[in-house]
Amino acid sequence: MAYEPGADWQYDVPTTGSTHLPPDAGYGRALTNQGYGFEVAVADLIDNSIDAEADEIVVHFLRDADRILTLLIIDNGKGMDEEGLDAAMTVGRRREYGEAALGMYGTGLKAASLSHASSLTVVSRTRRSRASGRRMTAEGIADGFRCDTVDPRYAQDLVDRYDGIIEWQGTVVRWDGVRAFQTVGRGQSDQFLSKAISRLETHLGLYLHRYLQRGLKLDIAVWDVSSGQPGLGEEVDHIAVEALDPFAYKVPGMAGYPRVYTAPVEGLGDVRMTAHIWPAKSKQAGFRQIGSLAERQGFYFYRNDRLVQAGGWNGLRNPEGHLVLARVAVDLPARDNSVLSLDVKKERVTVTPAFTLGVEKAVDPAGHTFQKCLTDAESAYRDGSRRSDVVRRPVTPPGKGLDPKIKRVIKEELPEKPGAEPITFAWGTLPPDQFFSLDRENNAVILNKAFRDDFNDGRRGGSNDAPVTKTLLYLLLEDCFGLGRWERGRQDRVDYWNTILMASVELQRARRAASPA
Repeated sequence: MAYEPGADWQYDVPTTGSTHLPPDAGYGRALTNQGYGFEVAVADLIDNSIDAEADEIVVHFLRDADRILTLLIIDNGKGMDEEGLDAAMTVGRRREYGEAALGMYGTGLKAASLSHASSLTVVSRTRRSRASGRRMTAEGIADGFRCDTVDPRYAQDLVDRYDGIIEWQGTVVRWDGVRAFQTVGRGQSDQFLSKAISRLETHLGLYLHRYLQRGLKLDIAVWDVSSGQPGLGEEVDHIAVEALDPFAYKVPGMAGYPRVYTAPVEGLGDVRMTAHIWPAKSKQAGFRQIGSLAERQGFYFYRNDRLVQAGGWNGLRNPEGHLVLARVAVDLPARDNSVLSLDVKKERVTVTPAFTLGVEKAVDPAGHTFQKCLTDAESAYRDGSRRSDVVRRPVTPPGKGLDPKIKRVIKEELPEKPGAEPITFAWGTLPPDQFFSLDRENNAVILNKAFRDDFNDGRRGGSNDAPVTKTLLYLLLEDCFGLGRWERGRQDRVDYWNTILMASVELQRARRAASPA
């Protein structure tokens, strides 16, 4: 509109024209420094897989002996053709998302990946297109956002390598030059991967728990390309990510819960909130193993069934020790609004005062206010604090070689010795009359690999195989580790345990041999 000078206040800023200003290559530095944590970045990429209708996803760490090489995320989603790959790799390109989509801003693939890796490669195929790929590097971004075309022969080879997941369609996202991997010193890769995978498993299990409960198959695997079959390597670790439901208590901490409250929020309308009170001193993974209890009290916001905030009161009140049992589930509305907004990393919701004012006015169908829920949570906490518990002896935790599901239950039931090195399980070469041996120096239980088939029904077992056998051995042998002087009495016990177990192995073999094929 034309500007007419005058003394009156201008409610609209007058303009005389416009110009398009594409991003400068220097924007790449901002793109790659958006504060993505490692687990948050991987979860963002998995969101893309879910949007592509994948029901099987694998997070793959590749190592070469003691070096961690790269990270890949493989899915069996609908894939992308050349045009789709170009669109996915274009920085700042706007795209339309369906109401049920987990993607929002169109920047997650690039920003999440390049926040941790110097090179991002995406290879994909659809049912109607051949395998193709694109690669984006930090150098390419500096060179005017240059994107490289992957050799189609390599693209096909990479898809074929993962044909157990990608049959007719799917995508592989590959990170190279991962900065965290490059900081791992010699001899530290096992320890680094153990901690990194544990954190990743917890994060994905929590933030994607509704999808996992509905059947999404999400695995984390480690392959060593320096061993096994030439060109393929060997899988050295594999876990299936299990749902960590922050509301999966067996019995509520207060009768009458969960309760559904309705909050009248100006600018948004009625917002449903489901308030939960956990039982005091619960040892379940969904309560204890998802982070600090003080940080996990409060609101749990979901967007299209994907958890986007796990705890926090968003200005309603400060965290308090007496409220650690209180958790409130809120599904964000599908439509855009000015009251509840989600950050680009999808891990925090920003609310306006309209939301907190609405929560303070929230009531359930019986007319109870939300303040009643907070009071009940405090009462449940105080009542639980007065109860006396049987004190269980701390144990050395189980480590690699035992299925994560079992490790989680042990952690729920038994306190861990602080700082104790986990007990690992491995198959090795032992004398034919010995079922197991103890490597106390390395906190390991070695099982005789000659009997491995007998405990895997003749099938090739993975690193977490024979779960019942390993669990029983853990319970039997846990107190043999972390000792100073090795007593003769303990050695005698280990010897006669071996003798008795060998008798059971021989019986198992005889029964297998006698059973019809």
